[in-house]
Amino acid sequence: MVLVVNPWSGRGRAQRAAPLISQRLHERGLNVEVVSGTSRQDADDRLQAALSTPTAAVVACGGDGTVNLVLQQLVRTSVALAVAPYGTGNDAAAALHSPHDPVAVADAVADGLAEPQAHSWAVDVGEIRTADGTVRYYLAVMSSGFDSSVNARAEAMRWPTGRARYVAAVLADLRRFRPVPYSVVIDAGREQEQSFRRRGMLVAVGNTRSYGGGMQVCPAALPDDGHLHLTFVSELSVPRFLSVFPQVFRGTHVRRPEVSTAVATTVRLDAPDQTAYADGERIGPLPVEVRVVPGAVRVLVPPHERPADGGGSGRGGKARG
Repeated sequence: MVLVVNPWSGRGRAQRAAPLISQRLHERGLNVEVVSGTSRQDADDRLQAALSTPTAAVVACGGDGTVNLVLQQLVRTSVALAVAPYGTGNDAAAALHSPHDPVAVADAVADGLAEPQAHSWAVDVGEIRTADGTVRYYLAVMSSGFDSSVNARAEAMRWPTGRARYVAAVLADLRRFRPVPYSVVIDAGREQEQSFRRRGMLVAVGNTRSYGGGMQVCPAALPDDGHLHLTFVSELSVPRFLSVFPQVFRGTHVRRPEVSTAVATTVRLDAPDQTAYADGERIGPLPVEVRVVPGAVRVLVPPHERPADGGGSGRGGKARG
């Protein structure tokens, strides 16, 4: 077992929870190596070194950024993932039905390793390829445009915390943001290929439904349906945007005529001077190509949280709006 701890997550909540998780894992008969770092790169290097020893599972103890760091090492491996949600947003943890209690997290891991058929869940990830060939994976949402600008501002803020931080960043950034001319290609080279060029406020490509601490930007997205879900918000005036924005917390914004949605297996996205973020982490400048990798990671969850049918519907769809 490897326990990756972000000491800064949740104002120290991750660091306080880690000993409880480690102790319970030891009680359940598991050997635990604790990994932490002075920076993201340092933590990544330490995790890679830890994984050079045969490892059954990795627990990401922190927020979405910690989950994203761990994810890079686990895609298409036999090493399972568990999440101890002690960050600011915890959207990946919410989508994966991860328990919050440290003992419950540890028990989910121990039970999942003892009985993987009953206590584990194969979930999809999004794969992002940048213009320079860099490949990064994400579990929750990739975004660009206004929400990326907001994300960058929110990450730099120390107060408020949680969802309120993102709301404050939205209000601060809205005054200076200008709509962006986007080029979007959905399912390139396939029979259902679609493309459009349009000025927009933001575009989100979700493997799961939310970001920013519960903003349901892609409300139909499921982590095991074999698809990505695209949400595109067209150019809006500031008053109009402020009328649409609160609806993202309920996911009802997708009913608005200014919002387009699509279900895809691949998305190609380009716009001048724009940056892609995923799981709250900076990925790089557009253009990017995104594709879904079905069942790429095995997640350990309590048995009552695992989908009863063992997977999503695998449904497809056309762009709307």
